[in-house]
Amino acid sequence: MARPVDKAILVGVHRKGTDYRLTEDHLEELGRLTDTAGGKVVGSLTQLISKPNPRVYLGEGKIIELKGLVAERAGDLVIFDGELTPAQGKNIEDFLDVRVMDRSELILDIFATRAQSKEARMQVELAQLEYLLPRLRRMWIHLSRIRGGIGLRGPGETQLETDRRLIRKRIALLKSKLHQVAKAREVQREKREGIFRAVLVGYTNAGKSSLLSALSGSNLLVEDRLFATLDSTTRSVDLGQGHQALITDTVGFIRKLPHHLVASFRSTLEEAREANVLLHVIDASQNDWEDQHKVVIDVLTELGLEDTGKILVFNKIDLITHAEQEVLQRRIRTLEPTPAVFVSAHDETTWGSLRDTLCARIRAKLIEVVVHIPISDGRMISALYEEAEVLHRIDKSTTVSITARVPPAFLGMLKGCPSICVE
Repeated sequence: MARPVDKAILVGVHRKGTDYRLTEDHLEELGRLTDTAGGKVVGSLTQLISKPNPRVYLGEGKIIELKGLVAERAGDLVIFDGELTPAQGKNIEDFLDVRVMDRSELILDIFATRAQSKEARMQVELAQLEYLLPRLRRMWIHLSRIRGGIGLRGPGETQLETDRRLIRKRIALLKSKLHQVAKAREVQREKREGIFRAVLVGYTNAGKSSLLSALSGSNLLVEDRLFATLDSTTRSVDLGQGHQALITDTVGFIRKLPHHLVASFRSTLEEAREANVLLHVIDASQNDWEDQHKVVIDVLTELGLEDTGKILVFNKIDLITHAEQEVLQRRIRTLEPTPAVFVSAHDETTWGSLRDTLCARIRAKLIEVVVHIPISDGRMISALYEEAEVLHRIDKSTTVSITARVPPAFLGMLKGCPSICVE
């Protein structure tokens, strides 16, 4: 049987002194999140407030208007764009007599359905349990109303305390398992030492997976939905000019990303901490790209990655005009002193600028040396051509003198060979 589609009413608040267009953008994004979760938006409501009502979030008159809208549209779910306290959620559910969620709970639900790997599922479960713990009383009341009375009337404090203990034990177990996964990732990163690594970060649906799929020639999941992919994926990419890079796709960010979720995915995002450069992918076709850019920078700062070298990658330029691209270029110069390239994952002719920029970053880390290798040591000569950028070669009777730009790790290995002379 097909799963019944939830008919959702969206609720947003416009804070006094802020741009109303941002409120509209946030509510539109909430609608896309609802669609990603499998729901159908049947109505929306906004209110201008100075601060949320501590009891029911909205004003007294507006909450009555919301109840009328729920009845008129036959809604069975109300989703608030802001984060509700446990008390607010309970009070609103009691008044409306329908299920109530906030933005954080909706994002957690999407992550739960999208997580594929064992690690991602553990990370999502941990975030859900930490979100659920202070809201257990509301959940029990909600459960007793839906399933009837026998066996569920007045579950009492004993059951709540039992559930809290079980959840705390499960949280501790998940944290322990994720710690082990993080250690395994660290071993994997050590094996990649010496290889140039770039990590794609950015707002959800900016086209990170599409870009990695295009550059690497891999068939990755690409979907025009928020949070289409959660699991980090690493692919080797040929940059040309004799250079290779490992590029990793990571989970997308979003406004008001639940704190528990950021903390849970910290081990996955450790890939970004070890990267040589972050490729901050931005959807050039979005009018609010600056707001999305700030969201990503804020999350990176929270993760302690604000000082990692970045390249701004404006994707989807096939959806904007040349004049709009020029406006973007002028705006970037005033935004931050970060190199910027313009690409489209669907237009191979635009990828050259990104490849050239990455090659320049690789060359900046290389050390130019002259290596004298015995002509009989074909294995080392071959390795030098594979690992370094060869600039000049002179063949003599007993040795080969090669001028090359060499990665620091490979240079250390060369200096450790007694038969090889490095100048």
